[in-house]
Amino acid sequence: MTEAAALPGRPRDSVASGPATERAVGVLAPNPSAMTLDGTNTWVLAEPGSGLAVVVDPGPLYEGHLRKVIAVAEEQGRRIALTLLTHGHADHSDGVARFAELTGAPVRARDPLPGTTGEGLGAGEVIRVGGLELRVVATPGHTGDSLCFHLPADGAVLTGDTVLGRGTTVVAHPDGRLGDYLDSLRRLRALTVDEGVRTVLPGHGPVLEDAQGAIDFYLAHRAHRLAQVETAVENGHRTPEEVVALVYAEVDRVLWPAAELSVRAQLEYLTEHGLI
Repeated sequence: MTEAAALPGRPRDSVASGPATERAVGVLAPNPSAMTLDGTNTWVLAEPGSGLAVVVDPGPLYEGHLRKVIAVAEEQGRRIALTLLTHGHADHSDGVARFAELTGAPVRARDPLPGTTGEGLGAGEVIRVGGLELRVVATPGHTGDSLCFHLPADGAVLTGDTVLGRGTTVVAHPDGRLGDYLDSLRRLRALTVDEGVRTVLPGHGPVLEDAQGAIDFYLAHRAHRLAQVETAVENGHRTPEEVVALVYAEVDRVLWPAAELSVRAQLEYLTEHGLI
């Protein structure tokens, strides 16, 4: 979900398509919408000189897109050896079973997926394929199963829907929880301080060159929205629908159903912390 036209973080281009870092190439899926922005970013990752590649988020079940991802790897002289998922939402994962058929590569996500091969992923796990190193970062909040992948050699992090290249994301209640999401943002911010992460490779929208600035914006935005929701409740707006109409009045109404999910997560958070 996007609530704003732009996001601090120095977007590189309008979309994340083509080479993004030394080890990452973006392939944009043809599924644009209000929720997916320009479409889902599928990432092809490989160590320079390696004949093996890792794909993150094959995207929707569009045969042409899946074959294009394979072609991008093959044009580099590489075979896809592993597929990873940031989370299970359909715009990231619906094509994964077919992609596994086409590539023969195992699929790994936080939870093993029916019809695919591959073990579940754990926080802190280090994945090595053909010299490429990725570190698994648990980032629940957008969804309960959300993961990010730290690419230390490029000072980058693949964020799925946890941080977008444009606008802000939805906390998809009840699976997504605001407290978890805030903790996940802080975890990502720590990577910018402790591990030198500079670049965000998002699941939607352009590449961001200022990871810390983008995450700081997200944290500030969430604090602002939470204060607005708290004030709305204090002023008698009790239902999620009433709060959305007030707090998200400037947001395109097509996004209000998604905004309601975030409001439900915010109301739950405020209740749990005794603030309403």
